[in-house]
Amino acid sequence: MMKVLVTGANGMLGQDLCPILEDNGYEVVETDVESMDITDIDSVKSVLEQENPDVVIHCAAYTNVDKAEEDLKTAELINVTGTENVAEVCGKSGITLVYISTDYVFDGTKNEPYKPDDRVNPINNYGMTKYEGEEAVRSLCDKYYVARTSWLYGHHGKNFVETMLTIAKKNGGLKVVDDQVGCPTWTVELANGIVKLLKGAEYGTYQICGSGYTSWYGFAEEIFKQAGLDVDLKPCTTSEFPRPAKRPAYSVMDNSGICRDWRVALKDYMGLRIEDEEEEM
Repeated sequence: MMKVLVTGANGMLGQDLCPILEDNGYEVVETDVESMDITDIDSVKSVLEQENPDVVIHCAAYTNVDKAEEDLKTAELINVTGTENVAEVCGKSGITLVYISTDYVFDGTKNEPYKPDDRVNPINNYGMTKYEGEEAVRSLCDKYYVARTSWLYGHHGKNFVETMLTIAKKNGGLKVVDDQVGCPTWTVELANGIVKLLKGAEYGTYQICGSGYTSWYGFAEEIFKQAGLDVDLKPCTTSEFPRPAKRPAYSVMDNSGICRDWRVALKDYMGLRIEDEEEEM
Protein backbone atom coordinates (compact mmCIF):
# COMPACT_ATOMS: atom_id res chain seq x y z
CA MET A 1 0.00 0.00 0.00
CA MET A 2 1.37 3.39 -0.99
CA LYS A 3 1.88 5.76 1.94
CA VAL A 4 0.95 9.42 1.41
CA LEU A 5 1.76 12.21 3.86
CA VAL A 6 -0.39 15.35 3.56
CA THR A 7 0.73 18.74 4.86
CA GLY A 8 -2.02 21.20 5.79
CA ALA A 9 -4.38 18.27 6.34
CA ASN A 10 -6.73 20.39 8.48
CA GLY A 11 -7.24 22.96 5.72
CA MET A 12 -10.12 23.23 3.26
CA LEU A 13 -8.43 21.04 0.64
CA GLY A 14 -6.82 18.65 3.11
CA GLN A 15 -10.10 17.75 4.79
CA ASP A 16 -11.53 16.55 1.46
CA LEU A 17 -8.29 15.13 0.07
CA CYS A 18 -7.40 12.79 2.95
CA PRO A 19 -10.62 10.69 2.91
CA ILE A 20 -10.56 10.57 -0.91
CA LEU A 21 -6.99 9.22 -0.79
CA GLU A 22 -8.08 6.59 1.73
CA ASP A 23 -11.04 5.62 -0.46
CA ASN A 24 -8.55 5.05 -3.27
CA GLY A 25 -6.49 2.64 -1.19
CA TYR A 26 -3.69 4.88 0.06
CA GLU A 27 -2.36 4.88 3.61
CA VAL A 28 -2.65 8.51 4.71
CA VAL A 29 -0.59 10.39 7.28
CA GLU A 30 -2.22 13.71 8.18
CA THR A 31 0.03 16.55 9.35
CA ASP A 32 -0.52 20.18 10.19
CA VAL A 33 1.57 22.90 11.79
CA GLU A 34 1.26 21.28 15.25
CA SER A 35 2.74 17.97 14.09
CA MET A 36 5.15 19.22 11.38
CA ASP A 37 6.25 22.85 11.12
CA ILE A 38 7.22 23.22 7.47
CA THR A 39 9.18 26.42 8.25
CA ASP A 40 11.53 24.36 10.46
CA ILE A 41 13.79 22.09 8.38
CA ASP A 42 14.55 19.89 11.41
CA SER A 43 10.85 19.33 12.02
CA VAL A 44 10.35 18.34 8.38
CA LYS A 45 13.35 15.98 8.42
CA SER A 46 12.24 14.35 11.67
CA VAL A 47 8.66 13.67 10.57
CA LEU A 48 9.52 12.48 7.07
CA GLU A 49 12.28 10.20 8.35
CA GLN A 50 9.91 8.74 10.93
CA GLU A 51 6.95 8.26 8.56
CA ASN A 52 8.98 7.43 5.42
CA PRO A 53 6.12 8.14 2.97
CA ASP A 54 6.17 7.29 -0.74
CA VAL A 55 4.47 10.61 -1.56
CA VAL A 56 4.09 14.00 0.13
CA ILE A 57 1.16 16.19 -0.95
CA HIS A 58 2.05 19.71 0.09
CA CYS A 59 -1.23 21.55 0.75
CA ALA A 60 0.01 23.77 3.60
CA ALA A 61 0.23 27.39 2.44
CA TYR A 62 -0.30 31.04 3.23
CA THR A 63 -3.42 31.76 1.16
CA ASN A 64 -4.60 35.22 2.26
CA VAL A 65 -4.02 37.01 -1.04
CA ASP A 66 -4.69 40.54 0.20
CA LYS A 67 -2.84 40.18 3.50
CA ALA A 68 0.24 38.94 1.63
CA GLU A 69 0.59 42.47 0.22
CA GLU A 70 1.29 43.88 3.68
CA ASP A 71 2.87 40.79 5.24
CA LEU A 72 5.17 39.46 2.54
CA LYS A 73 7.64 38.20 5.15
CA THR A 74 5.16 35.66 6.55
CA ALA A 75 3.90 34.67 3.10
CA GLU A 76 7.50 34.02 2.00
CA LEU A 77 8.31 32.10 5.16
CA ILE A 78 5.42 29.68 4.62
CA ASN A 79 5.12 29.53 0.83
CA VAL A 80 8.78 29.77 -0.13
CA THR A 81 10.95 28.67 2.81
CA GLY A 82 8.40 26.07 3.94
CA THR A 83 8.17 24.62 0.44
CA GLU A 84 11.98 24.65 0.05
CA ASN A 85 12.26 22.64 3.27
CA VAL A 86 9.71 20.04 2.17
CA ALA A 87 11.20 19.83 -1.34
CA GLU A 88 14.77 19.48 -0.04
CA VAL A 89 13.92 16.55 2.21
CA CYS A 90 11.72 14.89 -0.42
CA GLY A 91 14.40 15.34 -3.08
CA LYS A 92 17.18 13.86 -0.95
CA SER A 93 14.96 10.95 0.17
CA GLY A 94 13.52 10.12 -3.25
CA ILE A 95 9.97 10.93 -2.12
CA THR A 96 7.49 12.04 -4.79
CA LEU A 97 6.24 15.58 -4.02
CA VAL A 98 2.90 17.03 -5.10
CA TYR A 99 2.89 20.83 -4.73
CA ILE A 100 -0.39 22.75 -4.86
CA SER A 101 0.03 26.00 -6.77
CA THR A 102 -2.26 28.65 -8.22
CA ASP A 103 -3.51 30.43 -11.33
CA TYR A 104 -2.12 33.61 -9.77
CA VAL A 105 1.32 32.74 -11.16
CA PHE A 106 -0.05 34.24 -14.41
CA ASP A 107 -0.57 37.96 -15.07
CA GLY A 108 -3.97 37.59 -16.78
CA THR A 109 -3.04 39.36 -20.02
CA LYS A 110 -3.68 36.35 -22.25
CA ASN A 111 -7.02 35.89 -24.02
CA GLU A 112 -7.00 32.11 -24.35
CA PRO A 113 -6.55 29.40 -21.70
CA TYR A 114 -3.10 29.24 -20.15
CA LYS A 115 -1.08 26.08 -20.84
CA PRO A 116 1.16 24.63 -18.11
CA ASP A 117 4.31 25.78 -19.93
CA ASP A 118 3.12 29.34 -20.65
CA ARG A 119 5.22 32.19 -19.30
CA VAL A 120 4.46 33.09 -15.70
CA ASN A 121 4.42 36.67 -14.42
CA PRO A 122 2.76 37.07 -10.99
CA ILE A 123 1.20 40.47 -10.32
CA ASN A 124 0.75 40.10 -6.56
CA ASN A 125 2.86 38.89 -3.64
CA TYR A 126 0.83 35.73 -3.11
CA GLY A 127 1.29 34.64 -6.72
CA MET A 128 4.99 35.45 -6.54
CA THR A 129 5.55 33.32 -3.43
CA LYS A 130 3.64 30.39 -4.92
CA TYR A 131 5.70 30.61 -8.11
CA GLU A 132 8.91 30.68 -6.08
CA GLY A 133 7.60 27.54 -4.37
CA GLU A 134 7.11 25.93 -7.79
CA GLU A 135 10.71 26.73 -8.72
CA ALA A 136 11.99 25.28 -5.44
CA VAL A 137 10.17 22.01 -6.16
CA ARG A 138 11.54 21.84 -9.71
CA SER A 139 15.11 22.53 -8.61
CA LEU A 140 15.20 20.25 -5.57
CA CYS A 141 13.10 17.26 -6.68
CA ASP A 142 13.36 14.80 -9.55
CA LYS A 143 9.99 13.22 -8.81
CA TYR A 144 7.34 15.93 -8.54
CA TYR A 145 3.96 17.18 -9.66
CA VAL A 146 3.14 20.89 -9.61
CA ALA A 147 -0.67 21.07 -9.50
CA ARG A 148 -2.03 24.55 -10.20
CA THR A 149 -5.62 25.20 -9.22
CA SER A 150 -7.95 28.21 -9.12
CA TRP A 151 -10.98 29.78 -7.45
CA LEU A 152 -11.11 26.98 -4.90
CA TYR A 153 -14.17 26.29 -2.75
CA GLY A 154 -15.12 23.47 -0.39
CA HIS A 155 -17.20 22.50 2.61
CA HIS A 156 -14.39 22.92 5.13
CA GLY A 157 -13.32 26.55 4.84
CA LYS A 158 -14.21 30.13 3.96
CA ASN A 159 -14.91 30.41 0.24
CA PHE A 160 -16.78 32.38 -2.40
CA VAL A 161 -19.83 30.08 -2.52
CA GLU A 162 -20.54 30.34 1.20
CA THR A 163 -19.79 34.06 1.22
CA MET A 164 -22.29 34.70 -1.57
CA LEU A 165 -25.02 32.64 0.11
CA THR A 166 -24.45 34.37 3.46
CA ILE A 167 -24.53 37.88 1.96
CA ALA A 168 -27.62 37.08 -0.13
CA LYS A 169 -29.58 35.89 2.90
CA LYS A 170 -28.61 38.98 4.88
CA ASN A 171 -28.92 41.69 2.24
CA GLY A 172 -30.92 40.30 -0.64
CA GLY A 173 -28.80 42.26 -3.10
CA LEU A 174 -25.15 42.69 -4.00
CA LYS A 175 -22.62 43.69 -6.66
CA VAL A 176 -20.02 41.21 -7.91
CA VAL A 177 -17.00 41.78 -10.15
CA ASP A 178 -17.66 40.82 -13.77
CA ASP A 179 -14.30 41.62 -15.42
CA GLN A 180 -12.19 38.89 -13.82
CA VAL A 181 -12.52 35.49 -15.51
CA GLY A 182 -11.38 32.12 -14.20
CA CYS A 183 -12.19 28.49 -13.44
CA PRO A 184 -14.15 27.72 -10.23
CA THR A 185 -12.84 24.50 -8.65
CA TRP A 186 -14.39 22.31 -5.95
CA THR A 187 -11.85 20.82 -3.53
CA VAL A 188 -13.24 17.36 -4.30
CA GLU A 189 -12.48 17.86 -8.00
CA LEU A 190 -8.93 18.92 -7.15
CA ALA A 191 -8.51 15.93 -4.83
CA ASN A 192 -9.71 13.53 -7.52
CA GLY A 193 -7.36 15.20 -10.00
CA ILE A 194 -4.42 14.66 -7.64
CA VAL A 195 -5.33 10.97 -7.38
CA LYS A 196 -5.25 10.78 -11.19
CA LEU A 197 -1.68 12.11 -11.13
CA LEU A 198 -0.61 9.58 -8.52
CA LYS A 199 -2.01 6.74 -10.60
CA GLY A 200 0.60 7.08 -13.31
CA ALA A 201 0.86 10.55 -14.82
CA GLU A 202 4.29 11.67 -15.98
CA TYR A 203 6.08 14.00 -13.56
CA GLY A 204 5.70 17.69 -14.34
CA THR A 205 3.33 20.67 -14.14
CA TYR A 206 -0.45 20.22 -14.36
CA GLN A 207 -3.49 22.48 -14.07
CA ILE A 208 -6.28 20.94 -12.03
CA CYS A 209 -9.26 23.26 -12.17
CA GLY A 210 -12.89 23.19 -13.22
CA SER A 211 -13.51 22.84 -16.94
CA GLY A 212 -15.03 25.87 -18.63
CA TYR A 213 -14.80 29.37 -17.19
CA THR A 214 -16.84 32.29 -15.91
CA SER A 215 -16.51 35.64 -14.16
CA TRP A 216 -17.06 36.10 -10.43
CA TYR A 217 -20.44 37.60 -11.36
CA GLY A 218 -21.28 34.56 -13.51
CA PHE A 219 -20.16 32.27 -10.68
CA ALA A 220 -22.44 34.09 -8.23
CA GLU A 221 -25.31 33.95 -10.72
CA GLU A 222 -24.96 30.18 -11.04
CA ILE A 223 -24.72 29.74 -7.26
CA PHE A 224 -28.00 31.59 -6.71
CA LYS A 225 -29.66 29.77 -9.59
CA GLN A 226 -28.73 26.37 -8.17
CA ALA A 227 -29.71 27.47 -4.65
CA GLY A 228 -33.12 28.65 -5.90
CA LEU A 229 -32.54 32.15 -4.54
CA ASP A 230 -33.96 35.31 -6.07
CA VAL A 231 -31.15 37.80 -5.54
CA ASP A 232 -30.74 41.37 -6.77
CA LEU A 233 -27.34 40.68 -8.32
CA LYS A 234 -25.55 43.37 -10.30
CA PRO A 235 -22.21 43.27 -12.15
CA CYS A 236 -19.44 45.72 -11.33
CA THR A 237 -15.86 46.35 -12.41
CA THR A 238 -12.66 45.59 -10.52
CA SER A 239 -12.05 49.34 -10.19
CA GLU A 240 -15.37 49.68 -8.32
CA PHE A 241 -14.24 47.05 -5.81
CA PRO A 242 -10.58 47.84 -5.06
CA ARG A 243 -8.51 45.29 -3.12
CA PRO A 244 -4.94 45.50 -1.77
CA ALA A 245 -3.72 42.78 -4.16
CA LYS A 246 -4.09 43.00 -7.93
CA ARG A 247 -5.97 40.09 -9.51
CA PRO A 248 -5.38 38.69 -13.01
CA ALA A 249 -8.21 39.77 -15.32
CA TYR A 250 -8.01 36.45 -17.19
CA SER A 251 -6.76 33.37 -15.36
CA VAL A 252 -8.47 30.61 -17.32
CA MET A 253 -6.28 27.50 -17.39
CA ASP A 254 -6.26 24.56 -19.78
CA ASN A 255 -6.81 21.52 -17.54
CA SER A 256 -6.42 18.87 -20.26
CA GLY A 257 -9.80 17.43 -19.28
CA ILE A 258 -8.70 16.41 -15.77
CA CYS A 259 -11.81 17.91 -14.08
CA ARG A 260 -15.51 18.13 -14.93
CA ASP A 261 -17.41 21.23 -16.00
CA TRP A 262 -17.44 23.69 -13.11
CA ARG A 263 -21.26 23.93 -13.13
CA VAL A 264 -21.66 20.17 -12.77
CA ALA A 265 -19.23 20.11 -9.85
CA LEU A 266 -21.02 23.06 -8.22
CA LYS A 267 -24.33 21.16 -8.49
CA ASP A 268 -22.83 18.22 -6.59
CA TYR A 269 -21.38 20.58 -3.98
CA MET A 270 -24.74 22.29 -3.49
CA GLY A 271 -26.47 18.92 -3.21
CA LEU A 272 -24.14 17.79 -0.42
CA ARG A 273 -24.57 21.15 1.27
CA ILE A 274 -28.36 20.68 1.36
CA GLU A 275 -27.93 17.16 2.76
CA ASP A 276 -25.71 18.52 5.53
CA GLU A 277 -28.23 21.25 6.40
CA GLU A 278 -31.06 18.69 6.56
CA GLU A 279 -29.02 16.45 8.87
CA GLU A 280 -28.40 19.39 11.22
CA MET A 281 -32.13 20.21 11.49
